[in-house]
Amino acid sequence: VELDSQGQGQADILDGLLCCFLSRSEPPRFSRMLCQDVHQFGQKLVRRRRLEPREESERGRAHCLNTVDLTALGVSGTLGAGVYIVVGEVAVYEAGPAIVICFLLAGLSTLLSGLCYAELVARVPRSGSAYLYSYVTMGELCAFIIGWNLILSFVIGTASEAKAWSIAFDSLIGNHISQAFQGTFSPYMPYSLARHPDFFALLLVLLLTGLLVLGLQESVMLNKVFAFLNLAILIFIIVSGFIKGDLHNWNLTEQDYTLNTSAPTDTSSLGPLGAGGFTPFGIEGILHGIATCVYAFDGFDVIATTGVEARNPQLSIPISIVVTIFICFLVYVGGSAALTLMVPYYQIHPESLLPQAFLGVGWGPLRCVLAALTICALSSSLLGTMFPMFRVIYTMAEDGLLFRRLAQIHARTRTAIWTILASGSLAAVMALLLELTDLADLMSTGTLLDYSLVAFSALVLRYQPEQNLSQNETAEEEIDIPQLEARPLQSVPEAENSRILKTLWFPPSTIPTRKSGRIVYGCAFLLVLLLMVLSLILALLTSRVFSGLSVYMTVAVLLLLIIGVTVIIWRQPQNPSPLHCKVLCWPILPLVSIFVNVYLMMQMNTRTWVQFGLWMGIGSAVYFGFGIRHSLGENDDQQPPASSPHMLDGNIPGDESS
Repeated sequence: VELDSQGQGQADILDGLLCCFLSRSEPPRFSRMLCQDVHQFGQKLVRRRRLEPREESERGRAHCLNTVDLTALGVSGTLGAGVYIVVGEVAVYEAGPAIVICFLLAGLSTLLSGLCYAELVARVPRSGSAYLYSYVTMGELCAFIIGWNLILSFVIGTASEAKAWSIAFDSLIGNHISQAFQGTFSPYMPYSLARHPDFFALLLVLLLTGLLVLGLQESVMLNKVFAFLNLAILIFIIVSGFIKGDLHNWNLTEQDYTLNTSAPTDTSSLGPLGAGGFTPFGIEGILHGIATCVYAFDGFDVIATTGVEARNPQLSIPISIVVTIFICFLVYVGGSAALTLMVPYYQIHPESLLPQAFLGVGWGPLRCVLAALTICALSSSLLGTMFPMFRVIYTMAEDGLLFRRLAQIHARTRTAIWTILASGSLAAVMALLLELTDLADLMSTGTLLDYSLVAFSALVLRYQPEQNLSQNETAEEEIDIPQLEARPLQSVPEAENSRILKTLWFPPSTIPTRKSGRIVYGCAFLLVLLLMVLSLILALLTSRVFSGLSVYMTVAVLLLLIIGVTVIIWRQPQNPSPLHCKVLCWPILPLVSIFVNVYLMMQMNTRTWVQFGLWMGIGSAVYFGFGIRHSLGENDDQQPPASSPHMLDGNIPGDESS
């Protein structure tokens, strides 16, 4: 793996500034040596993965999946705990009937990210995950961050699905399991953990982990059946909700709450009233609800990771991603609206969402049927989350970014035993000790960061010159480092300044060049920093931490800077290569996506940020302590293991679809 012109440009942007600074204050020899070290370190961070020819990397695969098959996989992996459990948590404690707005805006945010993801997929002639796409286009550090957060998303997805399965099963048998555990362990549980350990969820994850170690394989047909069954259940719920619903439940008052409190039945489980009405918990509750609801849309990446058998991945994968997000968007908005119309939001039971809702409208006989169907749907979603989790870890281990032992395949079962055991054990521990809402918030944070990186990647790649992802670039474009470092910092005359400004606004070429690509990189990095500052200020302003004329002036200045830098990017020539999926409104759409994702991340509470910081700290230690020295890019002549032709498509040998 070697750097091409684009990767070289990324490294030069960072170390060039440092070299200029050092040339002012340090001895020339020390400055040159330090700049050279920094330059080499920067090259390691942006080195890229070389794609193998499609015939070699996907030999032995039957390319039989069409767009409908991939969409069914995406829907099955996305519609899980989000619709059966998290809807109730957000409605009761964060948004009330305004959960409809939460899902509406969370769905639009995810759709923006999905469109950027679709363009990134269309640029890489191979099926894979966001990790692979970023590795072959953006470089190693970006790929590791995305891959590390994908692992977090899949591990937490597995834990939360198991937790939701346990809650649904416990509700079906009368909550005897939770009552027994709560009475025994609750007094000894720290505040930062769950109210009681969920041993049932622990055993469920460990059981499935054991089955996967023995060679349990994914079934595309079974996923398709469960996906259509899941949609049928949810459509029935939506129609029933609008039939039995009452618009008064969107405008409840304190008098209604008092009447329910004085009722003789089931008053101990009433949630908080808040301020009543459609938005009982205000704008802050809606914003945090949007951030939590992003969790419900996570799962469409399974389309990319299992799309190796697609007939035309560059066309079918982007279409499937967008269609999956749109279907889930309609289901979540319709389902949350139906639920809050059927039952007052403070009477919703998050642990037994649908059965209790139908019991409240007089359809009690459907309670057990809905509970059983909920368990079936969660079972499908749980398995659909576990399979791509192993593929991502296995691929990163074969690339050398994670420990090589995780890529070892058992000779008899043809499964990556160490990968399955490590990820399954971590998911089991999370299911045991963490609350479902904490898992959802933590997963949403990692997902939003991944979405931001994908949007950033798609943004800058549109303005880069054409490159061959299957071959290393020639050495003609490499920069002479000593010459770069030895140049003294000189004053730039006004004519030179004028020429630079003219180049920014009126590029001399109509096709991307190395120089225009570097301009876009620099402007994109600056835009991300400005958007982060703007998001932080707006989040604090919404929380009323501070206010005043100076704050609004700061926001106005930031907006002017953002508009100016955006125009500079817009003026640069775009790559004219034809793509099956090319997003319109460029570069506004990816920038809006990045801003929305960063702003939603700012809505997370301190506990979520501490947990996420701990995860990223572990990831930094793994990458800088191991991955950067053992990745395939560390040795130029090292290639993917010949015995594993499926590494680049993200599939584990023996993990065939049936």
